[in-house]
Amino acid sequence: MRFLLLSVFLFISGLNFSQNYQQYVNPFIGTGGTGHAFPGATVPFGMVQLSPDTRIDGSWEGCSGYHYSDNRIYGFSHTHLNGTGVSDYGDILLMPTMGEPSFDNKIYSSTFSHTNEKASAGFYSVKLDKHNIDVRLTTSTRIGFHEYTFNESGLANIILDLNHRDKLLEGKIRVINDRTIEVLRRSEAWASNQYVYARIEFNQKMAVSRVNKSDSENLEIVGMSFSKKVKKGEKLLLKVALSPTGYEGAQLNSTEIPHWDFEKVKKAAEQMWNKELSKIEVTSSDKNKLTIFYTALYHTMMQPNIAQDLDGKYRGRDNKIHQAEGFDYYTVFSLWDTFRAAHPLYTLIDKKRTSDYINTFIKQFEQGGRLPVWELASNETDCMIGYHSVSVIADAMVKGIKGFDYEKAYEAAKHSAMLDHLGLDAYKKQGFISIDDEHESVSKTLEYAYDDWCIAQMAQLLDKKEDYQYFMLRSQNWKNLFNWETGFIQPKKNGGWDKPFDPKEVNNNYTEANGWQYTFFVPQDIDGMIEAMGGNEKFEAKLDEMFNSVSETSGRHQVDITGLIGQYAHGNEPSHHVAYLYNYVGKPEKTKEKVHFILDNFYKNDPDGLIGNEDCGQMSAWYVLSSMGIYNVTPGQPNWTTSEPYFEKIKVNFENGEAVD
Repeated sequence: MRFLLLSVFLFISGLNFSQNYQQYVNPFIGTGGTGHAFPGATVPFGMVQLSPDTRIDGSWEGCSGYHYSDNRIYGFSHTHLNGTGVSDYGDILLMPTMGEPSFDNKIYSSTFSHTNEKASAGFYSVKLDKHNIDVRLTTSTRIGFHEYTFNESGLANIILDLNHRDKLLEGKIRVINDRTIEVLRRSEAWASNQYVYARIEFNQKMAVSRVNKSDSENLEIVGMSFSKKVKKGEKLLLKVALSPTGYEGAQLNSTEIPHWDFEKVKKAAEQMWNKELSKIEVTSSDKNKLTIFYTALYHTMMQPNIAQDLDGKYRGRDNKIHQAEGFDYYTVFSLWDTFRAAHPLYTLIDKKRTSDYINTFIKQFEQGGRLPVWELASNETDCMIGYHSVSVIADAMVKGIKGFDYEKAYEAAKHSAMLDHLGLDAYKKQGFISIDDEHESVSKTLEYAYDDWCIAQMAQLLDKKEDYQYFMLRSQNWKNLFNWETGFIQPKKNGGWDKPFDPKEVNNNYTEANGWQYTFFVPQDIDGMIEAMGGNEKFEAKLDEMFNSVSETSGRHQVDITGLIGQYAHGNEPSHHVAYLYNYVGKPEKTKEKVHFILDNFYKNDPDGLIGNEDCGQMSAWYVLSSMGIYNVTPGQPNWTTSEPYFEKIKVNFENGEAVD
């Protein structure tokens, strides 16, 4: 049997937080190699990601601000991205030092050793070697909480450096009193115009010891140091409340922690994690497997991030301040990655946030003119391809998730499909994109065709018959690039096939992939793809050939293509559904073999434990779903394709408390 509804094979019950699942989380998984994860403190879907920065150059390996191979910490900043391929964030950097304060990061930075470093869900600690300072960090949703222990007596400093990592456009530091300061940091990197306001509070009186002023028009003050004499063993506590809207928002958000009890905040963070992680309970005698599973689930819950103040105010796509009513506003939508597994996972265990995400999409459409593609800090980065907000919306609609306006969501989806940018004009006119029209033409054609199918499913639900027919017809455009002679989906140029064609070649016709990896991206018409390749046996043989081919690519070097099994590349998203395609030709044993091989070999309990970029939870969501024995090959269809579960026992707890055996 190809598909099963979830309740058939998983025991489902109401929420149960009696077990301590957060104890299995290892935040160092994915911080080495090409995982691009960070180890610092955060809470589920929180605004604050308080983590050490060991990279200040924006290098690819150090996109998150941290890489396990490093031995120097420049400070602790309050925003980080989990496993992306581009550098951004790193806002509001603080660093404790001793002696004469300096704004030179070569001077205020410190070496550290992993033997003196610890991380768990909602907590991070490290010893800074240079001045023998112990740092402990934890967070609430909107506040980063610091504890510094100075192990030597002398002049202690807190360095605040706004000129850190991405380009600083506007910097302001205002001293309110000897315990409180306010900060504005407006910056440009991947997000072209990001606002972060902060309210920093000390538990002791601090004196301003140095000011780093700028001659630039918008940069009033780019750094400030705060100092006091300390005794050996003295502790200093800081609270840093963030807001995207303004100083008043930061002040309001600072009420989220009304006390100075570090252990209380840490415990609350752990409880928040345990509540979320308890939504899926797995049983195993192998502690490593439990650690890998719950760290993977943890990674899926580090984003999207709440992006509104306690009173619901947020900064919209039009850069104006708005009031969220009836939903929570979020940011960080790596949709080209996460539509495949992370968002389907959310439809299972996080229906409320799924509707919040879609309400966020709708507001961004209303305020910015189109649905998000890769949204960051209310900015559109236009990174990657397609417009996979429509996949998230369609999947939620067909699964019956409520809480958003279906008609408005459909209006936004249809609008995105009818634009003329990024190859869509040619796609609509001729039914495909050629090399002459647009770069990455094959991948864009295929992903637009899938998105068209998603819009068709929405139209069918809303009884829009003409639209349904129109978008279903467009969803067949994949056939216009299918070469019936070679059995590959190939690029066209000047009306014919581009030659010579090497399916192993990585080039500008595909997005971070090659002909092998994208030929199987027809999730909306798998039966049609099987027929085009000559039926079940030939399709199975084609899959076998992919997995058994030489594990190397030709053409340009693409750092994202990792985790090769033949030409299957688990380290990047276009391949993620392919192992499950054996199910569609009656070969579930081959799906199980491939899936379990990947589970066994490409996910480890160590810093190099991810075979590719985490990509905002997508790499880990694949692990979570696959280890449960399910996968949503075609988001927009309500059923899940299955494989043999990886754990002895699995229990899924729905957030509404319903119990279904």
